[in-house]
Amino acid sequence: MIFWLHTKGKEPWKPAKRMITMDENRVKHTAPLLTYFRAYHAVHDAPKIFDDFLAYHLLTEQERAFFDQQFATAVKIIDPVHAASCPDEATALAWFMHAIAPLSLAISRARYTEDLLEKAVREGARQYIILGAGMDSFAFRCPELVEKLQVFEVDHPATQAHKRSRLAEVGWPQPLQLHFVPVDFNHESPAAALACSSYDRESPSFFSWLGVTYYLKREAVIATLRAIASLAPAGSTIIFDYLDKDAFFSATAARSIQVGMEYLRNIGEPMITGFEPSTLAEELDPLGLRLQENLSPADIDERYFRDRTDGYHAYEHMHFARAVVE
Repeated sequence: MIFWLHTKGKEPWKPAKRMITMDENRVKHTAPLLTYFRAYHAVHDAPKIFDDFLAYHLLTEQERAFFDQQFATAVKIIDPVHAASCPDEATALAWFMHAIAPLSLAISRARYTEDLLEKAVREGARQYIILGAGMDSFAFRCPELVEKLQVFEVDHPATQAHKRSRLAEVGWPQPLQLHFVPVDFNHESPAAALACSSYDRESPSFFSWLGVTYYLKREAVIATLRAIASLAPAGSTIIFDYLDKDAFFSATAARSIQVGMEYLRNIGEPMITGFEPSTLAEELDPLGLRLQENLSPADIDERYFRDRTDGYHAYEHMHFARAVVE
């Protein structure tokens, strides 16, 4: 997810070309972008909120160079005055990452999820199910936790094929505990897909579902949450992020989310679904889920970005929810 920004009297900035060679009708364009954001933070920022030190290697040299150039060039369109003060491409890129890109979302939700996962493992969780895993590096980055878990990456088969191809290119052996489960959330049940895998319905489980809910129809989101509640044993946890409904109305939406939505519409990956934070618990209850935590952007800002001086803040309108299977 990146921004499509308008500046007064200028054409909106957008990528000059698509450099991803996958089947673009099926593979989400956002997967390599989010990997790039996590990689940039790991390489360039301090202190780190989330250290995905493997993300850089999951991108090809061509992809890294493309994103570097595109985002540094974007500064000239977004803020030409500021661009003139940047002595080099690296300075321009840093400004874009800190002030414009939703990098803060990528790193804060990953930190939130893996902190809770580590706690859940100490309390007995033995399965980690990553819904919409994309290019997630957990299974290769956290061997001590993986030794105690069975890890299931659930995602579109084309996305998984691309990831597995890249893993082969970098020469990373697949851990025995890692299982790839192909599924299309719009048309298939993750419960049915997991039932055909080695997933154990009796084993305490931890689910993460990040960067997905707002791209699906509301019925698909509800169906997936219901499926998780019916699939996992009581006490299992699910973490998901979601947009509040204000993001979908021009009168209440922050400018950043408006331009982000415009960009995503133009690349064919529109955000279409949001929830009302004040009634989320009531919506989850009939599904068999009890809401335990519901972080607002202000909560996220206080927890992860307080006292930072690099310009990072929580992504507007984005919430993090933690629910438990009853």
